[in-house]
Parts: sequence; C-alpha cells; structure tokens
Amino acid sequence: MLEKLKQQVYEANMQLTELGLVNFTWGNVSGIDRQEKLFVIKPSGVAYKDLCPDDLVVVDLKGNIVEGKLRPSSDTPTHIVLYNHFPEIKGIAHTHSPWAVSFAAAGKSIPELNTTHADTFNGDIPITRELVKQEIQSNYEENTGKVIVETLKQRKLLSLEMKGILVNRHGPFTWGIDAKEAVYNAKVLEIVAEMDYHTMTLSPNIRILDQDIQNKHYLRKHGENAYYGQVH
Repeated sequence: MLEKLKQQVYEANMQLTELGLVNFTWGNVSGIDRQEKLFVIKPSGVAYKDLCPDDLVVVDLKGNIVEGKLRPSSDTPTHIVLYNHFPEIKGIAHTHSPWAVSFAAAGKSIPELNTTHADTFNGDIPITRELVKQEIQSNYEENTGKVIVETLKQRKLLSLEMKGILVNRHGPFTWGIDAKEAVYNAKVLEIVAEMDYHTMTLSPNIRILDQDIQNKHYLRKHGENAYYGQVH
C-alpha cells in the first residue's frame, strides 16, 4: 500500500546520505498521505545502504503499524505529534548533522545573519527548552514532539514559515509540503548553521540581518508576489 509515497520517502531518506546529513543510521524521513491518514517512515536502525522501499513502515496517526515487517523509527512518536498538530505539513526529516547539533548542544538558536538563511527560514531558527526528568523518563519521543509544538506556539511561528527547529541538546527537525522538501530544509539548516558558526567566530558582535533585507529575501521566494524561479 502507498507504493508511490513509499518510493518518495525512500528517495528522501537516501538523499540524507547523498547530502552528507547523516552518519551510520542517525536520521529518518517520513511522508504522509493526508487523505488516508497514514504515513510512511524509515525503519529503526537499518543502514541506508541496506534500505529498500519495501522496508519502509506504514503507520497511522495513533502509532499503530498498518504495514511493514520492521519496527518503525524510534522517533515515530515525534513525527506523530507534529503531523497531528500541523495538518499543513506532509513530510518530516530528522538528522544529527554536526553544525546544527553544535547549536543544539549549546542551547542556542541559529540567528538570521545572512540572506541565505532568509531565503528559506523566516527568522532565527528556534531552540526548544530542555526536557525535564519526567518528560525524559516517560514518553520521551512523544514529549520531544510536544516541546517542538510548544516552542513554535510560544513564539507564534507558523510551521510553513519556520520549517525547522533545534531540539535542545539533541538536534534538528525540519518539515515541508512533502518528504523531499523536508530534506531540502534540513540541508539548508545545516548550511546556515555552519555559516553562522564561522561568522560568529570572525565577528562575535555581529548583528542580526536587518528586517528589510530579511523580508525581501523571504518574500521574493515565498510571498504572495514571489518572483524567484520560473512559473510552472
């Protein structure tokens, strides 16, 4: 079932390795069929070189395995929380990419310092609070999703304007209109994290990009009157 979606999610997972976003089995991508209320996700702990589309697991929005012989990613409960809270997103990616994890480990958001950042993310990429002991010991992955939702709501951020976040001491989650875009956003997040690290090293007192240029770069690609790219 969902063979087309399985192929799309498989290709998105393989992109994680092609783009240098994962080592070993440290990452996962999922994609959802909103009409069927089912999503497809990478199985837990399976090396990318051994992965094939039939290995992917079909899960419902309550966490029940609908199809698949393997256990789904251990991060499946996080994906479920995000899909249930944000009906507009249709793909989610999670990695442990090093530059993004560096900011997450430091408990720092990724500030908007350049137009490369502004082209994709509308503002600083936020960092969640740390989970408390009870949240870690009980339903850890579900609570990871909940703290992502909490952070976006507290900061009044829309999920399709801020398409990524850092989970404190953990790493990045990104999302989009499909699995492919979720991976694209994961790569952009990693690139701007590296750029920011070097910029902040060279200029520790660097100021945030001016709001006018932030808005210009974001809206020319994503606004109502966007003009970047070609008309299809």
